[in-house]
Amino acid sequence: MEVNKVYTVDCIEGMQKLIDEKSIDIIVTSPPYNIGVRYNSHVDNLPYEDYLNWMDIFGRLCSKILKDSGSLFFNIGDKVSDEFKAFEVAQRIAKSLTLQNTIHWVKSIAVPEYDINIGHFKPVNSDRFLNNCHEYIFHFTKSKSVPLNKTAIGVPYADKSNITRWKHGTSNGDSRDRGNVWFIPYDTVVSEKEHPAAFPRKLPEMCIKLHGFNDKTIVLDPFMGSGTTCVVAKNMGCKFIGFEIDKEYSRMAMEKLSQKKISA
Repeated sequence: MEVNKVYTVDCIEGMQKLIDEKSIDIIVTSPPYNIGVRYNSHVDNLPYEDYLNWMDIFGRLCSKILKDSGSLFFNIGDKVSDEFKAFEVAQRIAKSLTLQNTIHWVKSIAVPEYDINIGHFKPVNSDRFLNNCHEYIFHFTKSKSVPLNKTAIGVPYADKSNITRWKHGTSNGDSRDRGNVWFIPYDTVVSEKEHPAAFPRKLPEMCIKLHGFNDKTIVLDPFMGSGTTCVVAKNMGCKFIGFEIDKEYSRMAMEKLSQKKISA
């Protein structure tokens, strides 16, 4: 198994043949959603049962290669007309791993009462469905007992008297648990030009920080796309592995990762 490397390979084959058992600390990934997104080569409209069976195999292999203390952060969205799809996929993975946390990634939020309107979303051309302004990040582990570094992505106390009031406040300073709702806007909509479904760099960064990391931590992205997770892992000083079946996306990722330091 070679680290700090991008493989142009199908993720199922890669996890079966190239990754040692119980060797990966963190998996951060987002699969094709099977909702008709136009990729270079992947057909994003498999028969639904075939798609679920694919996710079933994916979950089993993640369980095999993750360390007992490892985490899978699995980002998935769905169509506003089919809001159960994300949970049906998560249930397939839950056959092999345990759901420890459900995180809501908020991409856009409007609070007119406080003159807040930030982030962006894809408008829905419908008079029946609301715009979908969030996606899920399902946090899977093997035992549901993996400790997390919650204050690594914590937020400051609004009421500073709580810093010493709560027992955990004295050691953590001015930082409290962020909770399971994360507002992460896209860096720019222009990113779609290089990949139609790239997530912002802050997403894998927060996942890696939450799990906890050091220079020996190995981060895998089986659906690497244009390389966001691997770029973030490299910048954070972790080891990384990426799988991507599309040659063009793989080339983009390798080009980015060849740089000494990739700017945010």
